[in-house]
Amino acid sequence: MKKIHLIIIVLMASFMMTAQSNESNDAVIENIVKEANENSQLEQLGHELMDVIGPRLVGTPQMKQANDWAVKKYNSWGITARNEQWGAWRGWERGITHIDMTYPRVQSLKGTQLAWNPSTSNEGVTAELITLPTVADSLAFADWLPSVKGKLVMISMNQPTGRPDYNWEEFATEKSFEKMKANRSEQTKVWRENMSNTGYNRRTIIKALEDAGALGLVASSWSRGFGVNKIFSARTKKIPTVDLELEDYGMLYRMVDYGDKPVITIVAKSKELGEVPNFNTIAEIKGTEKPEEYIILSAHFDSWDGGTGATDNGTGTLVMMEAMRILKKMYPNPKRTILVGHWGSEEQGLNGSRAFVEDHPEIVKNIQASFNQDNGTGRVVNISGQGFVHSYDYLGRWLAAVPKEITDEIKTTFPGTPGGGGSDYASFLAAGVPAFSLSSLSWSYWNYTWHTNRDTYDKIVFDDVRNNAILTAILTYMASEDPATTSREKRVMPLNSRTGKQRTWPTQRSPNRLGGMDK
Repeated sequence: MKKIHLIIIVLMASFMMTAQSNESNDAVIENIVKEANENSQLEQLGHELMDVIGPRLVGTPQMKQANDWAVKKYNSWGITARNEQWGAWRGWERGITHIDMTYPRVQSLKGTQLAWNPSTSNEGVTAELITLPTVADSLAFADWLPSVKGKLVMISMNQPTGRPDYNWEEFATEKSFEKMKANRSEQTKVWRENMSNTGYNRRTIIKALEDAGALGLVASSWSRGFGVNKIFSARTKKIPTVDLELEDYGMLYRMVDYGDKPVITIVAKSKELGEVPNFNTIAEIKGTEKPEEYIILSAHFDSWDGGTGATDNGTGTLVMMEAMRILKKMYPNPKRTILVGHWGSEEQGLNGSRAFVEDHPEIVKNIQASFNQDNGTGRVVNISGQGFVHSYDYLGRWLAAVPKEITDEIKTTFPGTPGGGGSDYASFLAAGVPAFSLSSLSWSYWNYTWHTNRDTYDKIVFDDVRNNAILTAILTYMASEDPATTSREKRVMPLNSRTGKQRTWPTQRSPNRLGGMDK
């Protein structure tokens, strides 16, 4: 009888402890949600990062300014933070770009100097515009090439329409829409064939034009949205390269075609800064029971500089900073160490995160889970198990604690397959870490904000970003509290449908620790 009583007492005690633990869990989760909704810092953080600091191209003073700002912000929340050098890059700072048509009339044009492009003189470059010729072969192009001396050369195809396809679908007749697409396809085909006929491609022809004496290059990389262009780097070493928005580029191209001989002036004031150090910003909340085990929050900090890097990856940065702020306030003594990495030079090949993985094997081997957010402002709608056999067991438990109004929007795939090198979670995944991408709804990301001149604060949807911060904070809390260590068992990889061969797990790669110096 005494034994029965003892068993009952033990069971009751166990039940009470479990109940108390669940109540505690619920309280923490409730507080996370309440803090996120009632005391959000997202708008303020977004203003400081995007409006005040601006774009964060690797090697620029603005990138280092962002690193220092993040450290200061974390410290103000009582979170230990540091900048950790991972390499160096060609230092460059954007200046003012003026592009003006001076003949046959005067008009200021919409465009910008491309990254890592040399500065012009104070007077700039003034010259007549010409376009690439239609040639039968490389010999014909070689005969034409000397004519670029003293000219500005337009190197992009003139687009047949400045309207995105969805606009045509809404307003055009089906016949008209199909005709436009057929014409565009044919024009694109002809352009590519002609480029091949020159003996060059779109990259190698740049050096040929520069060596032949062109005074500058004018491009237009339309992103198939109203007023939107992709803005990347220049490949010229001595002459200016600018990107003009489609509307102005098309106008000038037509002028050349009709024999109007337009003249433009380019003034591009940038600065070369030599070799500059580059950093990851690391912040952490130390674990109390298992301090040598880690949950990693992950987002790249750098951006291209056509806009202000708002959705690529300002929003991912805001999610991780806000999640850390909330966790420090509502969960100050985690069981495992919570570490956030704001990675540098993701845009040039995941360099910052690859360096961290390479430099910190002692951390990598003890990561419970990593959560990465990158692709835009939208609410998280997809989470894959990334090829880990038992990912459903733990991710399923953790997601169950997240409010249904958030998880109802999320499609999960288990075990899934490991992602490639598209974002920083891949650096950890290649090292065997359970690293998960919190993949967002598009909001026309690829056409309107990804690497474009329109990636700015006004495109942020803060309700979605707020939900993502809640999701991240709760997943982190649950991963920290989980008594079990996550399994790293990998699935048997499926066959590649294209090659018929078995796929392989991504391999760990070393970063480029000295970049851009050969440009």
